[in-house]
Amino acid sequence: MLIVIGGLPGTGKTTLARLLAARIGAVHLRVDTIEQAIVRSGLAGHPVGPAGYTVGYALAGDHLRQGLSVIAESVNPLAVTRDAWRDVGIAAGVPAVEVEVVCSDTAEHRRRIATRSSDIPGLPQPDWQQILDRDYQPWDREHVVVDTAGQEPQESLASLVRRLHA
Repeated sequence: MLIVIGGLPGTGKTTLARLLAARIGAVHLRVDTIEQAIVRSGLAGHPVGPAGYTVGYALAGDHLRQGLSVIAESVNPLAVTRDAWRDVGIAAGVPAVEVEVVCSDTAEHRRRIATRSSDIPGLPQPDWQQILDRDYQPWDREHVVVDTAGQEPQESLASLVRRLHA
């Protein structure tokens, strides 16, 4: 199974993806990690463009063809990236579930952005204005939405797991 987790920075995507991967024994592919590795290699600077996603698609496909479940986590802001992740699942012959993580409480989301730090050395963190200005297209098909506002991570995980099994 391919679980594609997207959403704006600071909504709780990485926390949720890590918890879910541990719960179901899936591979967690994080596009931020891939992109920062590309930058560290000297091949590109930030922003790296489509390279991080392209590497992620290839790695996800390899893992899925080996019979592993994959959680692909990224902002996933555009229809083209969402379509590409779905195509990875189709090519591997596995079901794909798309999940959008949101934080509906603007004050809480803004606080998260202001107080968080990156666990990936050298990865630049967007500020609130950059998040507001980001090109983030509305989803145009059925997907699971998890609202992390006012919830502890384990509560958000429980909500997601229930919806994945529904």
